[in-house]
Amino acid sequence: MNIGVIGAGAIATFLLKEINQSQHENLRIKSILVRNKEKYGVLESNFGVKLFTDLNAFLDSEIDIVVEAANIHAVKTLLPSVIKKKDVVLISVGALADEALLTELSNLVKEYKNAIHLPSGAIGGLDLLQNANALGKVSSVSLTTRKPASSLINEDINEAKVVFEGNAIDAIKQFPKNVNVSIVLALAGVGIEKTTVCLVADPHIEKNIHQVDIKGEFGEATFSITNLPLPDNPKTSYLAAMSILGTLKRMNNSIRIGG
Repeated sequence: MNIGVIGAGAIATFLLKEINQSQHENLRIKSILVRNKEKYGVLESNFGVKLFTDLNAFLDSEIDIVVEAANIHAVKTLLPSVIKKKDVVLISVGALADEALLTELSNLVKEYKNAIHLPSGAIGGLDLLQNANALGKVSSVSLTTRKPASSLINEDINEAKVVFEGNAIDAIKQFPKNVNVSIVLALAGVGIEKTTVCLVADPHIEKNIHQVDIKGEFGEATFSITNLPLPDNPKTSYLAAMSILGTLKRMNNSIRIGG
């Protein structure tokens, strides 16, 4: 499968190293869409890819699927055009809190018969949630995210402080760079207005900790994930980057686990 990537930041670099350098079977990144070819020109020689600044030329290149590894703005401006031509793996899921965009993309998926794949990002258990909600019988889904205080607030604190409590749609509006996981959790379960989020700034931790609690007719489930940062970029979750690679690899498997 030939892959095109939107963006050339930490996640894109991770994928280039793991796929093109490590020679993953049946996976190859061929094209990258960037805003500045000169800035990222070294990627062509280091990883054997071709850089594009024009979206249409990028989409018409030798690729089968597009990985969005940029930001929410890129999703809003580019994805409606991308989905008309290619399947997409989307990591900046916070963009889907925009109901108008979500509706537009859903209609385009139906019209053009291409798919949007949402990796689990920095959390897990989405297969359990989707299965538990197969009959619409999940009653509540909550996410409690604890992050190092300095990554959330500018003030000095000595004790953990709740900086947000509410639903997923308001969480992503107020903290767009910190609670992407709440949106994918909401889409897998009871929706962005019914999924509750608590965001805690904790001066005593150095890693991000996500706890998900699910209740419904199936019973109850609780799971916790402590994330290490991507070695090359402490602002990016290692698991979020790996979830994209895992999604791409599963597409090539004849036997697929979960879902």
